[in-house]
Amino acid sequence: MKTATISEIKHELTITNPSILIELCLKLAKFKKDNKELLTYLLFESHNENAYIEQVKLEIDTQFETINYSTIYFIKKSLRKIIRSTVKYIRLTGSKQVEVELLLYFCKTLIKKEIPIDKSSVLNNIYQLQLKKIEQLISTLHEDLQYDYFKQFNQL
Repeated sequence: MKTATISEIKHELTITNPSILIELCLKLAKFKKDNKELLTYLLFESHNENAYIEQVKLEIDTQFETINYSTIYFIKKSLRKIIRSTVKYIRLTGSKQVEVELLLYFCKTLIKKEIPIDKSSVLNNIYQLQLKKIEQLISTLHEDLQYDYFKQFNQL
């Protein structure tokens, strides 16, 4: 089966009956969890991005509370899990500003929880990679936002 292009899908959606569109969206939501999460974001949370950011920050805090500090290995696994879920939330929005905001929050929380990033090169690399991502993202934003975010970035 050949997959249709985006323009073909768009054309077909414009001529499709609204009740059939609803059925198609529900079928997509049932098919995969990612589709359901995206649809939930678009329908319920995309209109208030600040509340969404705060909700994701609370989720990040919750995940930091569950970190197993017994070994560096478990800390590393937990941090990577937190990054994966944060990236998933970022991908839903598609906004660079939200991405910068959440990655900055991740790094601030990492430092606040006193995770020994200096004692392990792996943990330090995770932290440095996030800093590099933030720096690159900030440079793509509007000048006013760049100034505000660079102030926060320099505090790290």
